Amino acid sequence: MKNFKFPTLLLVPVLAILAACGGGGSSTPATPTAVTLKSIAIAATTTTVPIGIAVPLTATGTYSDNTTKVLNTATGLVWAFKGTGAVATIVPAGTVTGKAVGSDSVTATQDGVVGTLAINVIVQWNGVAAGGNQTIGHKSDGNLYGWGSNIRGQLGDSSKTDRNAPVLVSGASTLWKQMAVGEQFVVALRSDGTLWTWGSNQNGTLGLGTSDTDPHPVPTKVGKDSDWAFVAAGKSHAFAIKTSGAMYGWGRNFNGQLGDGTNIDRLAPILVPLPTGLKAWLSVSAGDTHTLAIVKDFLNLYGWGGNASRQVGNGGLVDILSPAKIGAFQWSSLAAGANHSVAIRTDGAMFGWGNNTFGQVGNNGSTNINAPTPIGVGSNWLAAASGATHTMAVTREGQLWGWGSNAESQLGTGGTDSPTPVQVGTDNNWLSLTAGALHSFGLRSDNTLWGWGRNAEGQLGKGDNAQAPVPVAIPN
Repeated sequence: MKNFKFPTLLLVPVLAILAACGGGGSSTPATPTAVTLKSIAIAATTTTVPIGIAVPLTATGTYSDNTTKVLNTATGLVWAFKGTGAVATIVPAGTVTGKAVGSDSVTATQDGVVGTLAINVIVQWNGVAAGGNQTIGHKSDGNLYGWGSNIRGQLGDSSKTDRNAPVLVSGASTLWKQMAVGEQFVVALRSDGTLWTWGSNQNGTLGLGTSDTDPHPVPTKVGKDSDWAFVAAGKSHAFAIKTSGAMYGWGRNFNGQLGDGTNIDRLAPILVPLPTGLKAWLSVSAGDTHTLAIVKDFLNLYGWGGNASRQVGNGGLVDILSPAKIGAFQWSSLAAGANHSVAIRTDGAMFGWGNNTFGQVGNNGSTNINAPTPIGVGSNWLAAASGATHTMAVTREGQLWGWGSNAESQLGTGGTDSPTPVQVGTDNNWLSLTAGALHSFGLRSDNTLWGWGRNAEGQLGKGDNAQAPVPVAIPN
C-alpha cells in the first residue's frame, strides 16, 4: 500500500484555532465560596431545671450552605451564661445543673456566633409525710414546707393558722433529711444527725422532757445527740433510731405502744429494749396505739401496744407492752394505720391484719384479722401507707393502688369503698406514698407531688379547701 505524508505546515492553523477557542490552553480556577457558621440553636429536654438536677444541652450549628452540624468543644464551642450564672452551673460538655431558684440564659458561642436558651430553675419535691390533717413536704433545696391543720402549731411556721398552700417551716434550715407526722405534731431529722420536733406536746409527744398544752409552733432540738438516723410518728407517740440501731420512744404509752414494758407516758426518749439475742432495729412504724418494727439482724417483724382490733398481729386481743415476734418471715416494709397494719415481705408479697371494718386490710372481707393475711396473690409490692381506715400501696413497676374506705376520696380512685386493691389511674411512675387520717400523697419519678382525699383543713396544699377525688399535682 502506498504511504501518504501530510505536510507539517497544515497542522499550524488547526492548533491556532484550538488555542483561540481555549482548548488545550490553561486558566486560573475560580475561588470556591467559603462555608461559614450562620446560627446556633440550643436544645434541651426541658428548660425548667430543678435544683440539684442535671439537664444535658445540645448545640446545633447551621452553615451558609444550609448544612447543619452538632457543635461541641472539639469544634470550638464554649458554653456560658448570659447573666451572672448564680442559679445554675454548666460544664464544658454542655450539662446545666440547677443550684438556686431563678432565671438565666445559657449561651453557646463559636466563631463569633452566639446561640441562647432561657432556663428557669425551680425547687422540686424530694419527699413527703402526711399525718392527721396536715402534710409536711421536703424540697430539693433542703427546706421543709407544711400545709393543712395548724391548730397546735404542727406546721412549724410560728403560727397556729391553717394553711391550704405550702408555707416554709421556720428556722431557715436547709439540712432537713427525713420527717414523720403524728396527729398534731412533727418529728424530723437533719443531715447533721440532730433530732427536732414541733406542734402539740400533750403526753410528751415532742420528747422535750415536759408535757404541756401550749403549742410549740417552731422546730425545737431534742437533746444533744447527733447520731439519729430514722424517725416515725403515731397518733401521740414517736420513735427515733440511731445509727447504731438502738431505738428510742416517747409520748403516750397508755397501751404500751412505746414497748418499754410499761404503760407510763414518757416525756423524753427512752430506750426500747431489743429482744434477747438481737443487736439492732432497722425500721419502725407507729399507729394510733400500736407499733410495728423490723429488726436488722434477721429482718423479722415485731409488734406491741394496743391490740383491741388485733392490730399487733400476734393472734390475740390483749395489749402487748414489749416487742413480740410476729411470724417467722423476713420483711422489707411496714405501714401501721390507726388500728390496722400492712407489711410487705422481702419477696414482694403483701399482708394485712387488724381492724377491717371498711376493708382496709384488703382481703375482700370486713372481719377483723388477728394475724398477717395475704392481700391478693401478687408478689410485686414495693411500699405501703396506712391511714385511719384506708391503705395505699405502690408496686415495683410504679403502679398506685388503694383500698378500704373512700368516704373522703382518700383512695384517689374517684369511686367508692373497696375491700380489695383498686388501681389509681394508669400511670406507672409512682415512687413513694404516705397517708394521713383521711388524705393521701404520692411522689412520682419526675419529683412531682400529688395529693387526694380530704381537704377541709387544706391538707392537700393546692390553694383551696376542695376535696380531690383523684390525684392532683401540688405546685412547686
